[in-house]
This record gives sequence, C-alpha cells and structure tokens, in this order.
Amino acid sequence: MELNNSQLLRFTTAGSVDDGKSTLIGRLLYDSKSIFEDQLEAIQETSAQKGHDGVDLALFTDGLRDEREQGITIDVAYRYFTTPKRKFIIADTPGHIQYTRNMVTGASTANAAIILIDARHGVIEQTKRHAFIASLLNIPHVIVCINKMDLVDFQENTYQKIVGQFEDFASKMLIPDIRFIPTSALLGDNVVNRSENMDWYMGAPLLHTLETLHISSDINKVDARFPVQTVLRPQSEEYLDYRAYAGRMAGGIFRTGDEITVLPSGFTSRIAGIDGPDGPIEEAFAPMSISIRLEDDIDISRGDMIVRSNNQPVATQDLEVMLCWLNNSPAKPRAKYTILHTSNQQKAIIKEVIHKIDIQSLNRNPDDKELNMNEICKVKIRTTKPLMIDPYRENRSTGSVILVDDMTNETVAAGMVL
Repeated sequence: MELNNSQLLRFTTAGSVDDGKSTLIGRLLYDSKSIFEDQLEAIQETSAQKGHDGVDLALFTDGLRDEREQGITIDVAYRYFTTPKRKFIIADTPGHIQYTRNMVTGASTANAAIILIDARHGVIEQTKRHAFIASLLNIPHVIVCINKMDLVDFQENTYQKIVGQFEDFASKMLIPDIRFIPTSALLGDNVVNRSENMDWYMGAPLLHTLETLHISSDINKVDARFPVQTVLRPQSEEYLDYRAYAGRMAGGIFRTGDEITVLPSGFTSRIAGIDGPDGPIEEAFAPMSISIRLEDDIDISRGDMIVRSNNQPVATQDLEVMLCWLNNSPAKPRAKYTILHTSNQQKAIIKEVIHKIDIQSLNRNPDDKELNMNEICKVKIRTTKPLMIDPYRENRSTGSVILVDDMTNETVAAGMVL
C-alpha cells in the first residue's frame, strides 16, 4: 500500500497523571529528530536547573509555567512534526478529571488516540474514562501504550495481563481498531526504535504504527454533504456572471453533472462545475475546500447545505445530543443559547436532561438534572429552525454542535448528535 506523504494524521494522547504522556511525546520528537537546536538548548538548561540528569523530555510539551512547576499538563499542548512518511499534529491533553473538557477539545478532531497505562498500576478509573471519551468522540483508532515497562523488568506476563484488562472493558464500547504496544518512554523502548529489552514483542514500534495507520477510510465517502459558507460573486469583467457557493466538503463525493438538492429550501438543480484552489476539477470529496457552480440560479446563503437528491440528511428542530459541558458556571434551565452546526447558526434551548453519565463508573443517572463543568449527559435540544444533521457516528462534521451563551459569548458546551 502506498502512503500519501501529504496525508496528515492528528492524534491525541491521554492517560492518568504521571503515566508519562509528555515524556512519550518528548521521546517521539527527540528520537525522530524533530526538535530545533534552540529548543533543545532551552530544555537542557531548564533540566539542569531542576537537577535532572540529561534532558527532561516532558518539558517539550509542558509549555505553561504552572505545568512545568507542578510537573503536569493542564492545557491542550499542540505540537507539529513530520517524518519522511507523514505529517503529524499531536494534541497532548491533560489527565486530571477536572480537565475533562480540555481532553474533549483536543480529541474532537483526532484520527487516533494514544492511551497510556502505567505498567505498575494497570487499568485504572482514569484509563476507563479516557477510553470512554475516545469512544464517545468516535476516534477510529486507539493505540494503548503500556508504559514504564522498565519498572516491571520488561515482563511479558504483566503486559498480557493489562491487555486482557483493557480488552474486557473496551468490549462494551464502539472502538473499531485497538492496538497494544509495550513501551518505556524514558528509555525509548518501542517508541521510535524497536526495544532490545522486549524481544518477546513482535509488533511495530509506536512511530511506525502511526506512520502506517490507514486513515483514508475514516472519512464518510458515501453521504455527500456541502455546508455553504459564502456566495462568490467576483463582479469583475472577467467573471461577469460567475456565481458559486464556497465551503468545505463535510462528507461524500460530488461530481460535475450530479443532481443536487439545497436544504432547507428543497430546491433542486445540477452541478455545472466545481472549482478548487487551482482551477476547475471534475470531482470533490471531504475534506476539500471548493466552490460549486449550479445550472440554475437558486437563492442560497450561508448555513444552507447542498446534498445529493437521493441521499439527504435529516432536517429537524428536535435533537438528541450527547453533551459535554465546558463552562465554569452550570447550565441555566430553559435558557436560550446560540447553536452552531457546520456553517449554520440558530437559537436553541436545552429542553430536557435525559440522563447524566458518571464518568468514573460509566453508570447513567436519570435523577441528577444539573449540568456542571466537565459533565457529560444526554439531552434534548430544540432549535428555532431545522438543522440538517447526520448521527455523529456516521459523520463527525454534520453530527457535531456547539452551544454559545448569548450573554457572555462563551462556548459553553460541545455536543454529538445521536
């Protein structure tokens, strides 16, 4: 299989406090020669001030001063690096339970999640919480790194025991692809290079696994969805009658000549032409940014959606949503919010909290109706006008919403349509 070099892989790391997430990313960057000399010098200096022998790899991602002083990750730290085979964006997310919202933010666009487990402690509550959030956010690939193998003498039976624990728990969730790798981020075993201490492990090291992860099929190529962001009318002599609708493909494939329907109006037409950044193209697929020209002049504006006539999303005002509350202050009952969905913006209220999920035990609690920060719950939302939605499991773009408080203009919640 030939890999596309320009294919970008976004992955997130999750794990309990001190499982070695930041050290693992530091090791990945350090061993793959992705660190600039001045960065390395600054980190060596800080490491020496703290009295460490050698380089403290965790400092490559722990950017905030609070994090470096406490030795923990608080905010989502993004790092970009590239290898000859692929480009990567890493979201290093915090492990503490009070930063669940930061983890949801970091993981929402990820193709893969790396969940770290301390080999001494095995699967703990936080591991289950991170696996649950990865499943909830529909992350297609989960790589479980059983880290700190050097502290359990690189024993295979310890590794196999933890694999069994995780598989028992993960069988209750919808995660299509789970892989396990025994690592020691501190010493570099199985991160970029194969471990000489664990010759019993026959799989690939972490970097090779990330480079060869097949992500092309993760995007929905069946349901053609094109949320319109703006109408292009150049008004120049060269393009006197040019009228096109610009936006980013959210799913499926459009070709010139396809019969389309514009939602919510229901008008139909055919695609006269598709323009990409470098001129006309024959077909467009997610996640390309394009403009579409139609054979008929139809009233289309921002927030409308162009879809195939024979494959349409549900247009509804009543949504059932899995909501993660992000704001410091709790949700106000029956308060009005602005709901953002693709390029569409409407007013909405939270009609009902159906149940809240206890992130530690994963039990449902139908009695507790108050929404506080970091809590995840199933709710019913009513909007002023219909939204064109797909279930989040089928399309992450058209199945996700965010709520904004009109008074403060703060983003208060992120939701996945069920």
